[in-house]
Amino acid sequence: MNHFIQTIKNIWRIEDLRFRILMTLGLVAIYRVGSYIVLPGIDGSQLHQLEDQGGKGIFGLVNIFAGGAFTRASIFALGIMPYISASIVMQLLGMAVPAVQKLQKDESGRRTVNQYTRLLTVVVTALQASAYVVYIKSLGAQILVSEGLFWFSTLVVLTAGTIFVMWLGEKITDKGIGNGISLLIMVGILARLPFALAAEFTSRMSAGGNGGLVAFIGEVAALIAVIMLVILLVQGTRKIPVQYAKRIVGNKQYGGVRQYIPLKVNAAGVMPIIFAQALMFIPATISQFFPDSAASQGAGVFTDHTSFWYNVIFSVLIIVFTYFYTALIVNPVQMADDMKRNGGFIPGIKPGKKTADFIDGIMSRITLPGSIFLALVAILPAFAAMFGMIGEFGNFFGGTSLLIMVGVVLDTLQQIESHLLMRHYDGLMKSGRIKGRTSAASAY
Repeated sequence: MNHFIQTIKNIWRIEDLRFRILMTLGLVAIYRVGSYIVLPGIDGSQLHQLEDQGGKGIFGLVNIFAGGAFTRASIFALGIMPYISASIVMQLLGMAVPAVQKLQKDESGRRTVNQYTRLLTVVVTALQASAYVVYIKSLGAQILVSEGLFWFSTLVVLTAGTIFVMWLGEKITDKGIGNGISLLIMVGILARLPFALAAEFTSRMSAGGNGGLVAFIGEVAALIAVIMLVILLVQGTRKIPVQYAKRIVGNKQYGGVRQYIPLKVNAAGVMPIIFAQALMFIPATISQFFPDSAASQGAGVFTDHTSFWYNVIFSVLIIVFTYFYTALIVNPVQMADDMKRNGGFIPGIKPGKKTADFIDGIMSRITLPGSIFLALVAILPAFAAMFGMIGEFGNFFGGTSLLIMVGVVLDTLQQIESHLLMRHYDGLMKSGRIKGRTSAASAY
């Protein structure tokens, strides 16, 4: 406890770090206040149906990333999702289009790509805002102005809201602590945790509840254990030794040291779960247009996340997408070329193609247990539901929410620790250093 109090004092003594933390808290507070401001032209007291339907299907995923603003018809209803979609598109284009890939290799080119991403975000937001208007009208939301005026005003407000949230995220990255975009998503997810805990506690302690206080304490302990396992998944790496040849320049010797390339067990991060979820929503969405067909009856398996076949198909998709996305972001050939160019080699492996094949073989082997573990984390909410937990609390046992929370918290703590160590203070831990997602792999 004394070490913790001393660490807090050290953090507060560092002026730059203190300013960054206060700036982050202030910008996050602005984001949270904005998520409760209802769109102009809509009766905010008549949004009960939107709140009931907003937590289901693809809309539930959007609502998680928007911190609940989606179901509140807020000016930040779309949150940062359009920017994430645009970033994924640009990332995939960088792997498929050589011109974009060339831009991503230097600083000026990356600034150009970022500008293209922002412009694409505006287009994506406008399309999603139009769809959002149709969606809330289909649920019977009470519109207080004409339909044309409401559509135009909502389109402008939601687009401006998303751009403002994107600006907040960039300001947090530049002036605050951590990755701003990820931090805003994490804050939105964490904001639901106290309500989920309260709802689960009430459910267990009610007259018809099962287990009472003992069951609730057991669930909290299980959640802590799952979080610890996810930390192992996020930080797990396989280190490959790399030896650099000695070079004599003048009277100085360069190289001749051994370093390591850390290959992550889960290099794909949370993206396989997002891709798999999006794919699982497609059959159920299409079946809504043919409600009386046999295919519509069969698509019901894709809507019940507690069913056996849903979890089997979901797990298989996650494993497949983990291999696919890892192959996109980890390029063994480029790693081998860079290593050869800098005079490095893996002991016992010839430089060039042999090195690339060696790295590719290791990635294939470590990705298998990583993908299986990721699939297990993704379906844990289904097991939580089987044990009688309410859905809102059970979602924190796995899936996108838990992985984002753990990853962002580790990254933020790592940055705080770096500021402390630069000024010769002790780190946040007595032994060892905190490793975030970005410190362990070049794939991010």
